[in-house]
Amino acid sequence: MAKLGRKKDSLSGMPADIWSRLLELSSPVNLEPGEPLFHADDPGDGCYVVQGGALKATIMNAEGRERMLAVFSNGMIVGEMALFDDEPRSANVLAIRKSKLSYIPREVFFRFADENPEAYRYSLRTLAQRLRSSNTDAMAQGSAPVASKVARAILALTESLGDGSNNMIAQRVTQFDIGTMAGVARENVNRCINSWKRQGIIEKKGYYRVLDRPALVRIMNG
Repeated sequence: MAKLGRKKDSLSGMPADIWSRLLELSSPVNLEPGEPLFHADDPGDGCYVVQGGALKATIMNAEGRERMLAVFSNGMIVGEMALFDDEPRSANVLAIRKSKLSYIPREVFFRFADENPEAYRYSLRTLAQRLRSSNTDAMAQGSAPVASKVARAILALTESLGDGSNNMIAQRVTQFDIGTMAGVARENVNRCINSWKRQGIIEKKGYYRVLDRPALVRIMNG
């Protein structure tokens, strides 16, 4: 099965004692639903660790419509590329739930890593894993059938916006949201979801719930 979502940990495998000492140097950030964390083209001056809530990353496509790239939930790291380059932010990130984050400025991270060199190794491992995951996702999305793309998006959302069971998207999302994350038209999402409802694979009673996860995984792996 292809791996979904972004890994919920510190900088990939960093020992807990080192990670906790780094977090002690961070600053708290609190966001209300709909409040931006940063915008595309803002200066990249550090990264954030989600301590509660959920945020989404979006870009504007060529037609001027929003496309959702990812959802970040508790334990995930947002904007880690800013630790290692001087490029501006590449996406918009805003809260979709009331969120708490810890902000680690670039200069704080480097000062800490100079004193704890192993932090560099875990940071590079994190970046390598993210790049590998992005490449795998891009290849899968490029060649996958529409149903596979939609299934992947729904399964990823159950992980990042779940209720702990990994079977429910515990947040109101639209078919357009699912479509932009999957990279397909809303009409295609509608056809897939209606078919899966009839087959008893998913249901929607306020929120989307996956009733037959193995079946949806098989569709994803197509």
